[in-house]
Amino acid sequence: MPQTSDLAVLLCHGSYHTPAPYGPLLEALQARGIAAYCPQLPTADLTKLNVGDVANPDFDREPPPGGYPQGEEDTDAVLSVLKPLVEASKEVLIVGHSSGGWVATQAAHRDLQADVRKSQGLAGGVIGILYAGAFVIPVGESVNSFFQPKDRNFVTPPFMTFHKHGAAGLGTVVNAEKFLFNDLHEFSAKQWAATLTASPILTSKLTNDAYSVLPCAYLVLEGDLTLPREYQEGMVGLQGYKTGNFTIYNCPAGHSPHLSWTEGMVDTIESFIAKVKGERGAKQGPK
Repeated sequence: MPQTSDLAVLLCHGSYHTPAPYGPLLEALQARGIAAYCPQLPTADLTKLNVGDVANPDFDREPPPGGYPQGEEDTDAVLSVLKPLVEASKEVLIVGHSSGGWVATQAAHRDLQADVRKSQGLAGGVIGILYAGAFVIPVGESVNSFFQPKDRNFVTPPFMTFHKHGAAGLGTVVNAEKFLFNDLHEFSAKQWAATLTASPILTSKLTNDAYSVLPCAYLVLEGDLTLPREYQEGMVGLQGYKTGNFTIYNCPAGHSPHLSWTEGMVDTIESFIAKVKGERGAKQGPK
């Protein structure tokens, strides 16, 4: 179906992922006339992690010269897609999944926000952020600093393992069929698990306080075994207490609703877009 609206969705994927598992969601959005994009983030791009042959990666190799990519490079990758959309007068909803929540927040620069652009007589811009089972990281924290205990005793989550260089090297997912794809059929779970990559620990600190100025929503994944529901709700509550309540949606999916709850996720995206646009229209008043 041709894209029939001025809307676009820009998806920031999670660690250890390529855009491939998000393909069904992008296609479902496009079928409803919404342009949808998911750029590859460098922190999960095997071609940038010095693993040798990406078809048979060696996760024990030394870090690349200059170190592994970090959040700054991920943000640049998202901005390379976001800026042209905004400049083309698209209204953009950013969707962050898992650690992509950090990137979604960081990339929503003030000069790209729809209300700021409107005040300058410009159309288009970021209208909000939807976090789907995503990390809601406070300003001044990184993904790593937020999740690690403050007593400096490093904890490896049960869904991942580090390789030869430990936390200074690369991590990969273990038992992905259970932790990431628990609500998919066994064949599909194995198929998508085979697309996973690797990631360094994410140490870039969030500097952009998009929470205070953009409408934010959270899709709570009730069947998530990677980030349990209570943890998701705790992150949202902590941030909402400081910068205002999130719009909350719930679904029964595990950590990959883009695969197991695809149409429901599209419905949620459309619902939040309608809410944001309705509120913006009410704020602007009658013409």
